Amino acid sequence: MSISKARITAIGSYAPKHILTNSDLEALVETNDEWITQRTGVKERRIASKEEFTSDLCIQAVANLVHTYNQTIDDVDMIIVATTTSDFNFPSVACLVQDHFNIKGTGAMDLNATCAGFAYALHLANGLVTARLNRKVLVIAGETMSKVTDYTDRNTCILFGDGAGAVLVEYDEHDPSFISSHMGTNGGGGIHVYRSGLSEVMQGIPLQGCGNIVQNGREVYKWAVRTVTEGTTQLLEQSQTTWDNIDWFVPHSANLKMIESICAKVNFPFEKTLHSATYNGNTSSASIPLSLHTAVQQNKLKYGDQIIIYGFGSGLTHAGLLIKWGIKNLT
Repeated sequence: MSISKARITAIGSYAPKHILTNSDLEALVETNDEWITQRTGVKERRIASKEEFTSDLCIQAVANLVHTYNQTIDDVDMIIVATTTSDFNFPSVACLVQDHFNIKGTGAMDLNATCAGFAYALHLANGLVTARLNRKVLVIAGETMSKVTDYTDRNTCILFGDGAGAVLVEYDEHDPSFISSHMGTNGGGGIHVYRSGLSEVMQGIPLQGCGNIVQNGREVYKWAVRTVTEGTTQLLEQSQTTWDNIDWFVPHSANLKMIESICAKVNFPFEKTLHSATYNGNTSSASIPLSLHTAVQQNKLKYGDQIIIYGFGSGLTHAGLLIKWGIKNLT
């Protein structure tokens, strides 16, 4: 059982204005709306402009959080940004966020756990705050996946979009959010979804893609369904609870068909999942906070709800948390 002393107190998000629909993709690759929808559930995705980068999306998400909840972030003492598409190799996106808001006296770091990044960042923030190493952590997940997508590859370009989400994690020993956590890695499966870089081979296999995403969707699908099923079981056993007590399931929005398969495996109603794939596509680490914030805006997600979030992606890596939603409803 958790000894957490950290609570999620505010949330914000941002998605670029430009929309790329399934119909738009018909002009780029051999595909159509029916084919994409049946296989992924994605109808459209938001795309950053040439002048818009991951730090810009993250800054907008934080600004949305500050405005919506009338929050002060001058006293934030750690910024964690989960991303795989940073503006530069260095400086980090977290440093760019710190500079924009002129937050003095804060640490700043980027974390790369791909599509599991938001769950990993929350896990880290909870640990830092519970250990009293920090008192107020700004956790951000932001991606510009469109900048690393090959729009001649119909197997990947139909999936990805851009966006960012942010939450505040603060010290609260009386009303903590974090109940249990579970994570794991299967590095041997990294060859099934990667973005090539300096190395030309992985596990002795020549790489493709020239810096863009390459994915073996079938293998990732099978791994994800099996792994998330097992991981959520671990979360529930740790907390000595069952799916009957879970209000919402929030998996990474990779593909709605995949989420349906996971729900069927664990016998949880798909209608009680929160996702962002339909109108945002697969936004990697940003998909879970986008799903959460959308649910807050739609008045679905309420203070005190018990939720399971579960991220999974390249690495292959995965992480999940059982959380009591700690954000008080706005009046």
